[in-house]
Amino acid sequence: MAVPKRRTSKTVKRQRRTHFKLQVPGMVDCPNCGEKKLAHRVCKACGTYKGSEVVNK
Repeated sequence: MAVPKRRTSKTVKRQRRTHFKLQVPGMVDCPNCGEKKLAHRVCKACGTYKGSEVVNK
C-alpha cells in the first residue's frame, strides 16, 4: 500500500489547492431589457434570444 514517506507541508498542500475554488457564471446584460442573464441562454425576464422572442412572457 502506498504511504507518503514525508509529511505534506502546508505550502505544498495550498499550492495544490489553488485551482480548487468556486467559479462565477458568465453573466451579461440582456440587449432587449437590460436584465442580467447567463451568456448564450434565453433571458428569463423578457424571453428573447439574439433579438427574437423565443418564449412568450
